[in-house]
Amino acid sequence: MAARDGEREFVLKINGKAQTISATPDMPLLWALRQEVGLASVKFGCGAALCGACTVHLNGSPVRSCVLPVSAVAGSEITTLEGVQEDPVGKKLIDAWTEIDVMQCGYCQAGQVMSAHALLSRTPEPSAEEIDSAMSGNVCRCATYPRIRQAIRIASRQEEA
Repeated sequence: MAARDGEREFVLKINGKAQTISATPDMPLLWALRQEVGLASVKFGCGAALCGACTVHLNGSPVRSCVLPVSAVAGSEITTLEGVQEDPVGKKLIDAWTEIDVMQCGYCQAGQVMSAHALLSRTPEPSAEEIDSAMSGNVCRCATYPRIRQAIRIASRQEEA
């Protein structure tokens, strides 16, 4: 892939695979993932790291990809929804989301699952306060917050559907 003016090549490790992309150093990771790699689960919501629609994991921690320059993440482990749905915690979350029909429009849900995945990966049986803290900053315009919390509790095996 030939670099255009001002672009450089960056090697990103995305969902366990190294991928070389051409981008300007200040291109937000969100756009690199969507436009250069073709991963549709990462959504643009606000562009200011306020809504959580663009949440991905960077070395296992949730980050907002809309404000993170691609130059800052080269060599780091980046995981998107496409990657977490392949591991046991991700499968439990997606099953719980589906089982109780969390989604309405679905736009924010990838970011919601990414934040919930980070929580359950470090705290397998979180308290209600830990869930609320981990999920704050993920906005759902359809207001499915009670079902999101319930799905997290089901995935953590603290509640039945």
